[in-house]
Amino acid sequence: MYQTLIQLFLIARVVCPTGGAIQGPVYDDTPLPEFLNPSWMSGLPDSSLLSEVTMPGTHNTMAVFGGALAECQSWSLGSQLRAGVRFLDVRVRHVKGNLTIHHGVSYQRAHFGHVLQGVVDFLDEYPSETVLMRVKEELSETYNIYGAVVSYVHRYASWDMLWHSRLMPTVGQARGKLIILQDFHGPDLGMRYGSLDIADDWKVPSLLQVPKKWQSVHKHLELAPVGNMAQMFLTYTSGTGVFAYPSAVAQRINAQLYNYLTGKTGKDHRFGVIIMDYPAAPIIQMIIDFN
Repeated sequence: MYQTLIQLFLIARVVCPTGGAIQGPVYDDTPLPEFLNPSWMSGLPDSSLLSEVTMPGTHNTMAVFGGALAECQSWSLGSQLRAGVRFLDVRVRHVKGNLTIHHGVSYQRAHFGHVLQGVVDFLDEYPSETVLMRVKEELSETYNIYGAVVSYVHRYASWDMLWHSRLMPTVGQARGKLIILQDFHGPDLGMRYGSLDIADDWKVPSLLQVPKKWQSVHKHLELAPVGNMAQMFLTYTSGTGVFAYPSAVAQRINAQLYNYLTGKTGKDHRFGVIIMDYPAAPIIQMIIDFN
């Protein structure tokens, strides 16, 4: 009975959140980052494999509309990139050759061309950087988005801007490149998403399951420094459920992530890509500082 009352209280906290926007060291749902770090990769050695780099990323990068169940970010794509985010998680709905951006049923008022143009603009301004982009089909079930993706690349970006290999590039080879992590069928367009070492236990039915989610994140972060340095590690800290909105999970998990990383400060660790909902500029900077 006591546990049931606690769960109902936690559910009420999520369904009826109090207060306005938050901009703290671990969680930020305000419109703009506290500070920017747009060219942090310029200080990395060209000879390092990209898989050896520790970098921040965002889950469902473009999910800024649709209410509490659908929204995962509050910053625009340009603001995320300039804040230091280097991994993008992009979900496209395929309808008659068109690729609109969705999070489930929630249309994000953008199409894939807007995402590509945003990356092109950023890399033109900061050619020392690279951008990783997971591309996945969402909502539609055509299982055939390759041709549409290629068409959009030619229209809104440049074929030469892509990294056309399954092999892991060095930092020098990756500079100025968009690396598509191909989470769809078809000929090679970039690196295969499935070839990476991924932890993405996104199902968090209620806030009572947040500790279990953190255990999954913690386990994978502990494996990354001792894992194969030629293989990229991706750790998703994001999670959601009917009684655990992305924002509520992010506030709790991001805080635990910050405490964990604080304990590792000063150590020579590779954590790979750490992918978050509603990250704040200080925790992004903390992740970058492990390089």
